[in-house]
Amino acid sequence: MKLRLGIPKGSLQDATVQLFARAGFNIYVSTRSYFPTIDDPEIECMLIRAQEMTRYVCEGVLDAGLTGFDWVSEHRLGRDSHTCVVSLADLVYSKQSFGKVRWVLAAPEDSRFSSPADFAGATIATELVQVTRSYFERLKVPVKRVEFSWGATEVKPPVLADAIVEATETGSTLRANRLRILDTVLESNTQLIVNHEALADAWKKTKIDNIALLLRAAIEAQGRVGLMLNVRRSDLDKVLAQLPALQRPTISSLSDEDWVAVNTIIEERTVRDLIPKLKAAGGQGIVEYPLNKIVV
Repeated sequence: MKLRLGIPKGSLQDATVQLFARAGFNIYVSTRSYFPTIDDPEIECMLIRAQEMTRYVCEGVLDAGLTGFDWVSEHRLGRDSHTCVVSLADLVYSKQSFGKVRWVLAAPEDSRFSSPADFAGATIATELVQVTRSYFERLKVPVKRVEFSWGATEVKPPVLADAIVEATETGSTLRANRLRILDTVLESNTQLIVNHEALADAWKKTKIDNIALLLRAAIEAQGRVGLMLNVRRSDLDKVLAQLPALQRPTISSLSDEDWVAVNTIIEERTVRDLIPKLKAAGGQGIVEYPLNKIVV
């Protein structure tokens, strides 16, 4: 038996392959094949566009897959809220960062639009049609139409559309095209989704749960490092005072009763300032080491 797993093709592909590598799964993608190989004989991978992932997991072509909350929402709205997939894990990562993506309403900087209420009778271009329609219906703003955009959406206002709803991480592309963000329509992050049939199969459920555990652990370790050092017991309080208040280091006795070992996990960005302080407080043999996974 194998687990059929969908890997998102496109902007999320590289970030997803890297995440799986940190989780302990090496995925090898060929430019000529939509069936990547993976070093787990119990998993069979297939590259699918994130926009279509929910559909194929829902229909049972795949047991599970990774896609954005945005595309899960789009699928559900298009199927009258039919819930044929379950989100097993929130995985906050994207193509550029470990953060959420925003779908924003944007209009030309020199346009008359200043708030969502101004779009009555307007044409909106977007890939996220159902979610955008739902957004304006919720605000009771009667737009003329929400039309599907096949790409390059940011260049359409003001000639082909009055405004757009587009995904952004930094807003730089929108600013480069002289578009102003007026509101956030939806925040999205990657999710591991699974269909009910796979969840009902004990072997598949265990396999998917284990994958979810390792992916979450890899994300939890992102941006953190381990730090260990030796310190005299007489200097221990001074060393502990330098560590972040929320950290709970492990303190172990050494063969020399006058010394202890301190082991902790900290944010990588704080290390360059922290190590000199630990050294000045009496720490010795300070070692910084990378982390692949943190299981909480």
